[in-house]
Amino acid sequence: MATETQTPAAVSCWACHAALAPSDHFCAACGKVQPASPTDFFSFFGLPRKLNLDVAALTREFYRLSRKLHPDLYTQSGQQEQQWSLEKSSQLNDGYRTLKDPIERTAYLLTLEGVQLEEQSKAATDRARQTGEEKKQVVPPELLEEVFELNMQLQELKMGERDPGTVKSLQASRDVFAGKLRALDEELKKEWAEWDRVAAGADADPRLAVRDRMVALLNRRNYLRNLVRDVDQALEG
Repeated sequence: MATETQTPAAVSCWACHAALAPSDHFCAACGKVQPASPTDFFSFFGLPRKLNLDVAALTREFYRLSRKLHPDLYTQSGQQEQQWSLEKSSQLNDGYRTLKDPIERTAYLLTLEGVQLEEQSKAATDRARQTGEEKKQVVPPELLEEVFELNMQLQELKMGERDPGTVKSLQASRDVFAGKLRALDEELKKEWAEWDRVAAGADADPRLAVRDRMVALLNRRNYLRNLVRDVDQALEG
């Protein structure tokens, strides 16, 4: 199944009407900042939707744009240009924060691909506590027995029973799950390379297969990450 490629609409500078590329933040002819527009973070930085990014180059572009978009530079400009600089600065900061982190970058790309990841985040936990709703928990099947034992140990600690043997066992379990988390990160790295290889291809089937594998890995990773976090908090308490 071939993917559809849309040709970006032609744009021009609002001030001098010179031709611009859709991703241009400034007019090359007159130097004016251009209107902020809804766009994905990859497009904002003029990057392809790939997962193995040159983070050093991304950082250089972030600082270059930061210097040119800083609102202080537009205090003598019109109100509209001031607003555009603020909006673009916000896009710049959000985009850089998302794309520089490989896990956040992966999750973001998957949302662009129409994927809704399972809510295992701390935000989801806090929201469930506030609303009284049950948080969606998907325990990876291969971890059911280990997670059950871990939850029993956590319950003992929450009841104030800080038996040295239980603490030692909990620390050992924590190290095991942290190791599984690192192993998942290595699996994800392999999928990043595979995604970059097939993403631009005309055949959608390989792309969807890689996407689905990354979704499964991220959901497992989110669960393990939160599990390790819960154990760390219990041990610190």
